[in-house]
Amino acid sequence: MKINRKLKVIVVLAAVVSITAGATINKPGPRLYTNLKVLPKNITSKELQGIMADDFEDGLGVSCGFCHAANKDGHGLDFASDAKPEKEIARAMMRMTLGINKKYLKLKHPKIGDATLVVSCTTCHKGQAFPDGTEPK
Repeated sequence: MKINRKLKVIVVLAAVVSITAGATINKPGPRLYTNLKVLPKNITSKELQGIMADDFEDGLGVSCGFCHAANKDGHGLDFASDAKPEKEIARAMMRMTLGINKKYLKLKHPKIGDATLVVSCTTCHKGQAFPDGTEPK
C-alpha cells in the first residue's frame, strides 16, 4: 500500500514537471530580417519567400544572386548586404510599382506580393531581367 502511494506521488510529480517544462520552453519568435527598406520589417518567412520567388524570380527570370551579394567567405549569399547596385534598383522598382498601383489604380494600401496589385514586376519584365531584353552597358 505504501509503495502504491509513493508511486502515485512520483507519477503526479513527474507529470507536473513535464507539463511545466513543456510550457516554459522558449518557442522561436518570428524571424526578423535586417536591412529591409521597402518590405515590412515584420514580414514572415513565407511572405518573403513568396515575394522573392513569385515576384522576382518568375517576374524577372533571375535567381537570388542577381540582387544579393555573396558572403565574404564565398559560401551562400549575404541577404542584408547592399553591395550590389541591383538591390537598390529593385527597391526603386518596388516603390515605383506601389506608387503606380496607389496613385493611378486607386489601391488604398498596395503591398508587394499582394495578388491585387495590377502593376507588378512581370508587367514590364515579362520574365526577363531587363524589360527590353538587353543588358545595360
